[in-house]
Amino acid sequence: MKLIEIKNLCRHFDTEGIITKALNGVDFTINKGEFVAIMGPSGSGKSTLLHILGFLDRHTHGEFIFDGKASTEFDDLELAKLRNKSVGFVFQSFNLLSKSNVIENVKLPLMYSDVPEEKWDKIAKKCIEDVGLSHRTNFKITKLSGGEKQRVAIARALVNNPKIIFADEPTGNLDSKSGQKVMQVLEDLNKNKEHTIILITHETETASHAERIIRLKDGLLVSDKKVQKRRSSKDFNK
Repeated sequence: MKLIEIKNLCRHFDTEGIITKALNGVDFTINKGEFVAIMGPSGSGKSTLLHILGFLDRHTHGEFIFDGKASTEFDDLELAKLRNKSVGFVFQSFNLLSKSNVIENVKLPLMYSDVPEEKWDKIAKKCIEDVGLSHRTNFKITKLSGGEKQRVAIARALVNNPKIIFADEPTGNLDSKSGQKVMQVLEDLNKNKEHTIILITHETETASHAERIIRLKDGLLVSDKKVQKRRSSKDFNK
């Protein structure tokens, strides 16, 4: 079932009359439960695409249909609700509150949801367990390794049970072993197909964990291929 449909998508920026075409006619579809990597060099348009798909920016031309509804039909209030409930973000820089502990960071999105406060701890603890960090629940963020911080960020992205998780260069600040653990968490989350995952990366090895790789260059889609043999993080430990 289709979750995202992109048709002739364009995003042009006007700087004092100079037009920059960050995206210039991109077409693809992502089904519910897919694990898709989007790759491309700097300036290819992948960050711009992420911002549009994550409802952080609006496109200039074309169509972006999310779960059967055109994005142009959502008003600002609906977009805010989508960002909080339907979309989870994992960033390269973690974006965690350093003075708070793990469970406090994971619960943060629930403060802006309609979930009753008495349920927050239970939901947060389940998400922390899902990323293998139950033994770190009450640790301060400053006491965690980089890989553990990224797993906390993934748990935080999960608390509202989003339809889609965007992972923007999630291994970019990690050593290879920590990066493998983070990718294993994302793979495990995708196994039951409840979460669609879109991975933004410039690393071929990281992208190989996805089921499909979309490549961008100069604002255009240049390839869209299934991964022949999906790379599991467990393969690296053999």
